This record gives sequence, C-alpha cells and structure tokens, in this order.
Amino acid sequence: MSESASAEREFEAYLAEGRFMIQRARHSGGYVFYPRIAEPGTGDDLEWVEPSGLGTVYAVTAIHPRPPKEAYNVVIVELDEGPHLMSRVERMPVDEVAIGLRVMARVSEGEGDGGPLVVFDPVEA
Repeated sequence: MSESASAEREFEAYLAEGRFMIQRARHSGGYVFYPRIAEPGTGDDLEWVEPSGLGTVYAVTAIHPRPPKEAYNVVIVELDEGPHLMSRVERMPVDEVAIGLRVMARVSEGEGDGGPLVVFDPVEA
C-alpha cells in the first residue's frame, strides 16, 4: 500500500470513530486537506489534528434531480483553518444555502455503502 493510500485509510478510520481530523505541518503550522504524506510545496511532515469544524460556504450549487429524488446541494467550504473541502450543507432548505453562510462540520453515517463522511450544518446566529 502506498503512503498516500495509508493517509487516506487513516482519515477514513477517524471518520469511522466519528472524528473529523485534518493534517497540519509540524514546522510551518500550515493545514492541509485531503490527506497527504507531506505538506505540498515544502515536504514538511504532517500530524493529525482536530479542526474547530467551523467554516464558511465558499461556493454552492443546488442539484434538482428528477422526482421522486429530493434536491440537494454541493458546497465548497473554507475551514477556518484554511483548507477547502467539498461536501453538502444539511438541516436547512437546499435553496437557502448561500455563499458566506457560516457552518459547522459533523460526521454523518452517510448513505448506502459509502461509509461515514463530513457534512455541514448551519451555525445559529
């Protein structure tokens, strides 16, 4: 198994425990996401850390599939720590999700056989 596959499996193991973890470079302090074996551009060693979970919707689109399937959104969230990740916002109407919305991460069990994944909920003002 390659080192990058090992990092991905470690991330998935954290999700299976219900924990959202990202990596931080030991020397520069820079955060990275998606799991890697070294910080891009520096080669710095990475450690796993728990982020605040807070972020802001950076981009959003609403998907309206043919009925009876329900509409859903796809978002890019900029975590307060800096990295961007693709996910969805739940617990609010799909068409109300907007750029600039403050959100909080949580681990969801997922649908089908996809396993747990990181999703976001709106932060109460």
